[in-house]
Amino acid sequence: MPLSKLFKKPVCTLLSGILAVSVSQSTIGATSSMESLPSNEVTGNKAGKPANVLVLMFDDMRFDTFSYRGGPVNTPNIDALAAESTRFDNAMSTTGLCSPSRAAFYTGKWGHKTGLDDNVELYHTRLAELDLREGGLIKKASEAGYLVGHVGKWHLGARGTELRGAEIDLAHGHEPRERFTRVFTPTSKVKQVEGYYEGRMDANNEKHEYYKTLPGSYEDTEAYKKVVAGKQMLLQMAKDERPFFGVISFNQPHPAYRVPEPYASMFDPAELELPSNHLAKRINKPMAQGGIWWPWHDVGHMSDMDWRKARAHYYGAIAMVDRIIGELIQQAKDEGIYDDLHIVLFGDQGSMLGEHTLYDKGPYAYDELMRMPLLIKDPDISPRVVNRQVSLIDVTPTLTEMMHLEAELDYDGHSLIPLMLKGDKAEEGEVDKALYAYEWYNGSWFGIRAIRTPEYKFVWNPGEDLDELYDLNKDPGELTNLINDKHYVSVRTDMLKLLMSELKRTEDPALTKLEYHAKHYLQDVRHEKTSH
Repeated sequence: MPLSKLFKKPVCTLLSGILAVSVSQSTIGATSSMESLPSNEVTGNKAGKPANVLVLMFDDMRFDTFSYRGGPVNTPNIDALAAESTRFDNAMSTTGLCSPSRAAFYTGKWGHKTGLDDNVELYHTRLAELDLREGGLIKKASEAGYLVGHVGKWHLGARGTELRGAEIDLAHGHEPRERFTRVFTPTSKVKQVEGYYEGRMDANNEKHEYYKTLPGSYEDTEAYKKVVAGKQMLLQMAKDERPFFGVISFNQPHPAYRVPEPYASMFDPAELELPSNHLAKRINKPMAQGGIWWPWHDVGHMSDMDWRKARAHYYGAIAMVDRIIGELIQQAKDEGIYDDLHIVLFGDQGSMLGEHTLYDKGPYAYDELMRMPLLIKDPDISPRVVNRQVSLIDVTPTLTEMMHLEAELDYDGHSLIPLMLKGDKAEEGEVDKALYAYEWYNGSWFGIRAIRTPEYKFVWNPGEDLDELYDLNKDPGELTNLINDKHYVSVRTDMLKLLMSELKRTEDPALTKLEYHAKHYLQDVRHEKTSH
């Protein structure tokens, strides 16, 4: 149903039955052959015993590079997992920044409720940790009698997993071990980027703030240390009679893109296929998108080959991620726990590889940053592809239901189990939408809110005087900002109302300011009607 027809109904009618952030038709060749599985092939485990859960979390991992999505990287282990899982091919992060997206996953709530809406422990941020009163999934599972383990990156404050009840707590060097330590300040990175402008290069004639060939082999990497620790955790969980909830969280493939051989040379930079928005000039775009919020955002020194090498190293990192996943799944099989194991695989957000001449992440809502991979393997539910948009924040109530934990009344997402059981028809007739926010970046405020449907995206930039509107069918690269295009006045109004309804639903205090800013657009609508 077109948005324009939906919005002839009262907002309260629109919101009834909509408990989540959801959305859309995939634009990347996903097969839907699994979508038509007979209903008798799906069962579900809601009435059974609490689920054993393994979460595999990766940092800044895009949605579009895997071979099961038709991407450029051969990922047989991820593909095999996808074939056993519900594939959410239009999954969205809540925020394109590590700490806020992770906080949303663990708590099931937006940052305006938890207070965690910026990175922690980094230069210029005001935050040191996620409030310990926000126990989230880790504390809930621990209190429910689960063996809880966490390996790798947490990025929500020192000792946060331990203080929430994780019996297995292996950070492996990423997290500080004392609370409220001094933040990491990137002084050396500033000097390194300045050197690139002066013609200085790092070892192997590389720019190590963007791409690097690591010495040694796969077994010498920090990622492999987490693999070893993850295998140890799975061994311990297999021997324990309690149900278990384990998280293995990797820094890969976060920039700078750094991999050893053979991954560093796996893709020829000169032969890479580049997207239409690669190195595109940002015209009629918010000024903040060009800000240097972290030293490596200063990309004026990057040559075309530098960008290609960074992308090639990212693809190599995804190939290494596939090896990581294969080893961990094999360990679960060797321990005899795989058949009964619920696996959730996702990236906390995407990453920019030169699209719009942007690197890493920042205060914007482009699909390359907003979208993420999401696979959920439930051994009691037949695999399928879900095309509706869903959110990272929906995974929390889903796991809460699977693990028979106590749900919180103010969860902002909804359980994905109906979609896993019935596919897209489980939400037939509901607005297909996804909400996204970008409140802060390391102490700099932006307050961005975005709403996405399969057809359009509206981005509200309250820190500037320019918002954004994109026609995703005609312009999937989000090159042309249509915010002031007279032909899209009614679309803009519908998207604005949809965003306002979502902010109301999630009790977002930003709604008050948006309502004021909306007057300008609504006046344009009235003017458009009178002119005709």
